[in-house]
Amino acid sequence: MSYTGFTPAEAGAIEDKPTILWLISRPGGVVGFYFLFDPWPVAHWSVSLFWTLFTAYFLFSWTSCFHETAHQTVSRSRRISVWLGRFLGAMMFVPYTAYRETHIRHHAYLNTPRDWELWPYASPDCSLAFRRGFAWLDLVAGYLTGPYIYGRIFCHKHSPLRDPAIRRTIRLEYLGIIGLWGGLFVLINHWQAWPLFLKVWLAPAIFAGILQTGRKFTEHLGMSSFDPLLGTRTVMAGNWVTRLCTFLNFDIFIHGPHHRHPRLTRDQLGEKMHDYMTENPETNYPVYRSYWQAVRAMLPALFLNPGCGVSAGAELSTAEIDEEVSDFVSDVSQEKIAT
Repeated sequence: MSYTGFTPAEAGAIEDKPTILWLISRPGGVVGFYFLFDPWPVAHWSVSLFWTLFTAYFLFSWTSCFHETAHQTVSRSRRISVWLGRFLGAMMFVPYTAYRETHIRHHAYLNTPRDWELWPYASPDCSLAFRRGFAWLDLVAGYLTGPYIYGRIFCHKHSPLRDPAIRRTIRLEYLGIIGLWGGLFVLINHWQAWPLFLKVWLAPAIFAGILQTGRKFTEHLGMSSFDPLLGTRTVMAGNWVTRLCTFLNFDIFIHGPHHRHPRLTRDQLGEKMHDYMTENPETNYPVYRSYWQAVRAMLPALFLNPGCGVSAGAELSTAEIDEEVSDFVSDVSQEKIAT
């Protein structure tokens, strides 16, 4: 298991930030599960649909919490991040360590062929027809494609994961996921509770997968630059709905500065983006005041050319992909990536 190497100042920011305010949103999914199990206020299809979508959004916010655990910024205790991440990952069929290793490379090699998280969209080996087909599969079946995308870094013959300890950890996490879901399926089958399982868990999880893939597309699809501030879409909330959704998702919508500074806590991202915009008024950063504006900017790429980096028209020099990475750094645009 690898741990993020924070500087004393970065670690202090984790200790100082009001983590509990973000974590109070986590029980929302549990509330939704309860009212799907025991319909309230009435047993009507419209009420069930409301609670399904309500639960789905909170499951989607759990994926944002999972993202925070990969950066290990949830708590001053990195072990809390790891074990919370393992629990959330198990619920999503994604081993925590496989996700973390994939995500480390996503930050280091944004929009390049070595960005395992943006496969197949950043891969020049994948045809336009394949990317178009996979994009729609990814959107409607993200609950299934997510585990596949994050599992590739462990299973692929060209995987960069050579450390036996890391590979052993991922194997154990896969075994834990199999054991957890195997045991649950045995109990569900014993009680003949499959219809209830489909209603309470699977339906919201499918919608949550759609939201998660939609977020990924909104942040990345069609972006060609390898600069983290120019190669991602950033949403700086200009209305209360976007502010609430940003809050529930750990400020991940402020994506450009997060990509450049992956060890920053979420409460510093808005100020950092504001600083860059003030210092560089001549730069047209892809910053939007509402999430819908960012979605509209992404949609042409989804329909015409679902690609990133080289697949979106950029040219890549070998100098940009020479190094191998082992951890998040403070500033991916300034620091040499550690080998």
